[in-house]
Amino acid sequence: MSLSGKTAIVTGSNSGIGLGVAHELARAGADVVLNSFTDRDEDHKLAEEMAAQHGVKVRYIKADMSSGEECRALIEKAGACDILVNNAGIQHVARIDEFPVAKWDAIIAINLSSAFHTTAAALPVMRKAGWGRIVNIASAHGLTASPFKSAYVAAKHGIVGFTKVTALETAEEPITCNAICPGYVLTPLVEAQIPDQMKTHNMDRETVIREVMLDRQPSKEFATVEEIGGTAVFLCSDAAKQITGTTISVDGGWTAL
Repeated sequence: MSLSGKTAIVTGSNSGIGLGVAHELARAGADVVLNSFTDRDEDHKLAEEMAAQHGVKVRYIKADMSSGEECRALIEKAGACDILVNNAGIQHVARIDEFPVAKWDAIIAINLSSAFHTTAAALPVMRKAGWGRIVNIASAHGLTASPFKSAYVAAKHGIVGFTKVTALETAEEPITCNAICPGYVLTPLVEAQIPDQMKTHNMDRETVIREVMLDRQPSKEFATVEEIGGTAVFLCSDAAKQITGTTISVDGGWTAL
């Protein structure tokens, strides 16, 4: 599944799922544009290390995904965009009647509206190139719901709907758009939560993972960032050229319940 000669832009990709996806795309031969809202030396060093590891071109471009203008500028600055992975996202947990309005606005902007802006800017570039792949990182929460996550669930359901519309608008072109719906993925952020959960529930590591953190994930195993990245690579390959407008769940059976 070689992606040699393609340029992939991955939003929110200096850590976690986004970084894992970027690594797998680079491993498949794609040049990569990393992105986040910071502009630190370590961000650019991350790009240099990925380039050296995979033998491809990797750049880091700062863009705040809460700003539609910066989302669109990211695509313009990249210069090429054969593959777009809309991954950037944040979370906040609270009851609806206690949910901070600013947090709601930020989650909708970063988790949903950013995908609209980047896609709108990327489609003309893909059409000019005669080929394109859009992969939206949704969530199991794009297909189901949990209490206290109103903004996140609304945004991820929105991403699934937006994916379908994008696919229909490009159905007769060599461009596809699909959504990956991960369940719980073992990222550094999730890993950092395990010790606190062990203390809170007075459980050992294995028990707190199985009975608390993965309560809704039937496999009782975290997905890995490499697995999410591998799914993205498949969706970008020729093997998936007739797969468009759909969701692929990588959730250990969560949405089968």
